[in-house]
Amino acid sequence: MSRDHVQSTERPAEGAGAPAGGAAGPASAAVETPFLELLARGASADAYEQPVLLARAEGGPADRIDALDRAKQLALRVRSELEGRRRREAELSALFETAHDLAGLRDLDAVLRAIVQRARSLLGTDVTYLSLHDAARGDTYMRVTEGSVAARFQQLRLGMGEGLGGLVAQTARPYVTDDYFKDARFQHTRTIDAGVSDEGLVAILGVPLMLGHHVIGVLFAADRRARVFEREQIALLGSFAALAAAAIDTANLLAETRSALAGLERANEIIGDRSAVIERASDVHDRLTELVLRGGGVHDVAAAVSQVLDGTVEFTEAGSAPTRALEVSRAEGHAVRHEDDWIAAVAAGDELLGALVLRGHPGLDPVDQLTLERAAMVTSLLLLARRSAAEAEQRVRGELLDDLLDARDRDPRLLGDRARRLRADLAATHVVLAARLDTAASDADQEADARRRLWAAASHLAATRHGLAAARDGGTVLLLPLDTGDGATDLARRTARHLGRAVHESVTVGASAPVEDLAARPDAVAAAYAEARRCLDALGLLGRSGDGAAAEDFGFLGLLLAGEQNVPGFVERTIGQVVAYDERRGTELLHTLDAYFACGMSPARTKDELHVHVNTVAQRLERVGRLLGDDWQSPDRALEIQLALRLHRLSLPAQH
Repeated sequence: MSRDHVQSTERPAEGAGAPAGGAAGPASAAVETPFLELLARGASADAYEQPVLLARAEGGPADRIDALDRAKQLALRVRSELEGRRRREAELSALFETAHDLAGLRDLDAVLRAIVQRARSLLGTDVTYLSLHDAARGDTYMRVTEGSVAARFQQLRLGMGEGLGGLVAQTARPYVTDDYFKDARFQHTRTIDAGVSDEGLVAILGVPLMLGHHVIGVLFAADRRARVFEREQIALLGSFAALAAAAIDTANLLAETRSALAGLERANEIIGDRSAVIERASDVHDRLTELVLRGGGVHDVAAAVSQVLDGTVEFTEAGSAPTRALEVSRAEGHAVRHEDDWIAAVAAGDELLGALVLRGHPGLDPVDQLTLERAAMVTSLLLLARRSAAEAEQRVRGELLDDLLDARDRDPRLLGDRARRLRADLAATHVVLAARLDTAASDADQEADARRRLWAAASHLAATRHGLAAARDGGTVLLLPLDTGDGATDLARRTARHLGRAVHESVTVGASAPVEDLAARPDAVAAAYAEARRCLDALGLLGRSGDGAAAEDFGFLGLLLAGEQNVPGFVERTIGQVVAYDERRGTELLHTLDAYFACGMSPARTKDELHVHVNTVAQRLERVGRLLGDDWQSPDRALEIQLALRLHRLSLPAQH
């Protein structure tokens, strides 16, 4: 029953049942008592008919029955007023609770669910739901439902003007229909009608959610049976819609505020990060400057940048870095990402010297990236400076060796001082080595480039071994100290292998015999170099390209190759042990060897020549074999032994 109807029925009955003069007598009180009891216990409306029906059944007087009927009407009006007040109290309480929820808004969905739940409870409908406007798509969509059981209905989207909700959103006015499918005021669509049919809805009330003059959604109350929604119910749902709109607005404001705060926090973080990055950049600048001033190397730079960037930075040769990333970095002049690493080319002009690689650091701040690029630039400067210093030192070493080879009248003291400044000791035992490339170049430029590479490799070897190196006679000459227990042959072979690996070509090396006290005997260097050249030529004639050897490796040919024809040395190497045995024991092994070779290496003829038993000859030859080795009778060894015997006899003083 509406409020207006209640008011219209109250006016004619004012004072009904009261006696004239306005005073209520005992009879009136007796008539009203049953209805007061019904009001007191909150009886249903049907119960108010009982006193009237009972009086009629008892045959009471007509005036009493009329009085009871008037008292009943008055009691029903009082009951209706009390119910209205209780309903309004519940509505106000629900609105207050909703406003309280809104004031403490934490979760917009929770507030919207509370609104539709309370609206459903107060209006006594089967379903309540709320849709919101989607500005991007230009329609509305279901946001919250309460009492709904159909999935298709819960996922409906309503275009502007489509369905009852679309009409409400389009006109910004409440709309109510007693029977949805028979109402032609709004546009029916197959999709919307199917959803409403699935849910079984008949009567629907929709009110707009307004923010200012803009509709942001629609709040609905619906029943699965025909129903007339009263003005109070429409107003109540409108109040809930206003609270829902306020909740959404508050949530949007809170979201904007949180977003702004998050933006400010992010800005503060960015400022802090930039400040930290700038401090790191300043730190790495100071560190790199200090490294350059104190003569640090490329690995020192990598270590310093690793600390600043909190990662692992390594210097690699150009061939060890990813080719594509390295070329892009060199072309663009910036560090580039390769998988989880960053590659910064270390280059000087068009020459690629290597790369700085930041390992396992995919996310890199632009300022940190610039730090890596500057570190690569510093690395290239250090490499160029080191190369310039090395080339200068190589030239100085070459000039000193040239002076030892050519300027034999130089002051030995000055030569020694110059060598010491290069960390070389001319008083130590040295070997002169002549090195030459075996591969013929296709043109003059390639040959010159190959010779430069050989000289660079030889100069580096000389610097690490505290020796000297110079380019000479189409190849390279080295002066290297001889370690204790080492031989000229071993040194020559190691040098040939080392230089061959360095230049990626075959290199042949000839070595002189060891020479000593070069500062006092500078002419010995030239003689040793000539000997090394003869060994080098001999290796070429023998087809031993890529090998290394000294004069002592060629047997009696070494006498021809050696610069000083060291006859005693050859005799000592060949038959020295036999000579020493005869001198210690007083035996005649040398005499037996002479007779053995003179008799064509026949033991039978040798015993006749020596006038001894054949067993004696056999025993002596067995002793020789133990002293000289089992292969002493091979053609090569026999030839060298016979020559050594001849030279030994010639070296003995003449006997008169």
